[in-house]
Amino acid sequence: MKEKSYKSGTKKRVPLFFSIIIVFCIFGCVVFSVSRKISKEMSEAAVQNLNENLDLIKCTIEAIWGKEAEFQKLMAKELASIEDPEDYIRSYQKNQTMVKISLIKTGETEGISNTGEVFTEEGMEFFPSRMMEGVEISSSYLNYMGTWAYTLKCPVIKEEEEIGALYVEYTYDSLDKSLPDGFYDKQAMLYIMDAKTERFVLKPKGMGERNAGHLNLEDFYRANEIHEEPLRAEIEECLHNKEDIMFYHDIRGKSALNFIWMVNDGTICLTGYVPMEAIQQEGETVNNNIFIVIFVMTGAFFLCCILYYLNQRQQRKIMEERETEREQHNKQLTEALHAAQLASNAKTTFLSNMSHDIRTPMNAVIGFTTLLAKDAENPDKVREYTKKIMASGQHLLGLINDILEVSKIESGKLVLTEEEFALADLISSIDAIIRPMAGEKDQEFHVEITDIEHEYFIGDETRINQILINLLSNAVKYTQKGGNIWLRIIGLKQHSGQFERIRIEVEDDGYGMTQEYLKTIFDVFTRAENSTTNKVQGTGLGMAITKNIVELMGGTIEVFSEVDKGSLFRVEVELGISESRAEEQGKGKSPEAEEEGSLQGLNFLAAEDNEINAEILSEILASEGASCEILENGRLVLERFMESEKGEFDAILMDVQMPVMNGYEATRAIRQLPREDADIPIIAMTANAFVEDEKEALKAGMNVHLAKPIDVGMLKKVINRYIKRNSKNQ
Repeated sequence: MKEKSYKSGTKKRVPLFFSIIIVFCIFGCVVFSVSRKISKEMSEAAVQNLNENLDLIKCTIEAIWGKEAEFQKLMAKELASIEDPEDYIRSYQKNQTMVKISLIKTGETEGISNTGEVFTEEGMEFFPSRMMEGVEISSSYLNYMGTWAYTLKCPVIKEEEEIGALYVEYTYDSLDKSLPDGFYDKQAMLYIMDAKTERFVLKPKGMGERNAGHLNLEDFYRANEIHEEPLRAEIEECLHNKEDIMFYHDIRGKSALNFIWMVNDGTICLTGYVPMEAIQQEGETVNNNIFIVIFVMTGAFFLCCILYYLNQRQQRKIMEERETEREQHNKQLTEALHAAQLASNAKTTFLSNMSHDIRTPMNAVIGFTTLLAKDAENPDKVREYTKKIMASGQHLLGLINDILEVSKIESGKLVLTEEEFALADLISSIDAIIRPMAGEKDQEFHVEITDIEHEYFIGDETRINQILINLLSNAVKYTQKGGNIWLRIIGLKQHSGQFERIRIEVEDDGYGMTQEYLKTIFDVFTRAENSTTNKVQGTGLGMAITKNIVELMGGTIEVFSEVDKGSLFRVEVELGISESRAEEQGKGKSPEAEEEGSLQGLNFLAAEDNEINAEILSEILASEGASCEILENGRLVLERFMESEKGEFDAILMDVQMPVMNGYEATRAIRQLPREDADIPIIAMTANAFVEDEKEALKAGMNVHLAKPIDVGMLKKVINRYIKRNSKNQ
């Protein structure tokens, strides 16, 4: 009877189980259908939203052109009423909008402009289809300032007879001021493209991030991996027919809505893309809520299934032998342990890969700081721990500097300096850095210079030095002990008498790289992954920085490599040839070359709004036998200096970013004081470490710029140098 009852109960539970499954399946289908419908409606709304935004920008540009055309018609009408229109043109002052105004009389090919030069239509193309309010618009071109520009051509008619044509040149940069500051919360990318030449002539500020190299439509295809021939053919057809087009395409792994939007009947195009996540935020929220409901529903379903399964298993356990029950239990425990181990290993691997580069030096800093506190009475260990903490801190600082360098390059703020330098001095300084590094690993460092015709060049020596250090230090890192490193400087055939083409080759016979990794070697935060190279520390930014600097200099970089056979990096650049030579080399000494001086007995006035930095500065100066008065902002420093007696302070240590009055303003105010000691040495100590920041500090009247964190030795050298020089001048 009991067995019958058990079977009967089982039969009743089976239909119940399938009923639950059917109910959940129906409910899931309904939810899925609603989600699909909402997604479709949101997609349509997103397209409509983008249409409206693009139409707004289009109307803005056409309105600007319309106003320009109307104003030019008025000018042409005024010219027709003047006896000497050429004198009027010459006397017309250019402004930020109208760069150049010119006039060509009817029947002549040359005319005059307000810049004083002879004007022709050479380099410009006017098409009947490119009209605005009856005024012709030229194709886009680079003007004498190197800026993309266009020209409006308007006939000058006097007594119903055309006596000439008025040309007014405008730059596309002037359109930027009239366009919105941001586009989809600055997540979208928007270019203005000349429809005839398919060249990008403007990227408005605040319109998303711009990858290096976006110069034309073909480059836009390449950078965003738009390789489908049917799609590209459709785009070309729309450009030819002057029709707007939108299409979906993944941009760097993210779904995006791409567009090419015609302005003024195809004169120019608005080109770019908007990430779907930027225009579907509301839809994403709705879908996320739907997925949460589905997740909860699925969880409830599986919970019911688990409860049902546990109940059935309990019934089976009653009927089974104890030995069978024990074996089943052991098997389940083994499977659960294995699953837990797999999950734990996966988590450990993920966290290790994500944070290794940052945590390694940070752990060293924390660990040696603990040991420093423990062995504070042991001077030898204190010096050893301090040295290791400093090395780890420098590694972290290098990571931060690399990230800032990449950010600066992508924002377009990196500026090359043009200075004279000697190639021999550059190679000598590189050799002094790399040869000891190679020597520590018993490596041979070979330097070969061939076919270089000149000794002195014009260029950015610091950036060239950075390229060589990045390539050579990587070669040392990724080459086994006893290997070989080659640096070759090769002169190539010149394209111009003012520039010399130079090829730089860095080769090694080290570990090499896979062909898959070579495809991403110049991307940020990428490193070769294998059992050998994983032991080498690095930020994964060096190659990206190197490539961007090379391209900014107008050069090219290539890499060739095979696993276990080594790598070859090849850089080609053109450097300006310097006809003059420095009369004396090494006369002056930089602050780095000077001997450290003593700060004993000196008194400083300092501006520092950060309490921790102020405490560190005070302790450093106190340990050197100097005194320091620290105030919170530039205004207080200015007032304290005004109240001080002559010679009370030996120098001022000035932070830059402070409330009330920043360091630049305070320095300018001090220099303008009617005091004999208003030329007191002022030293900038700031976390603003770019070259532009140093120029701004010197422009404000500071004597020298030191970047934080402060190098005590450098601080002593600089203070000693300027205080000595000041005393001599007195």
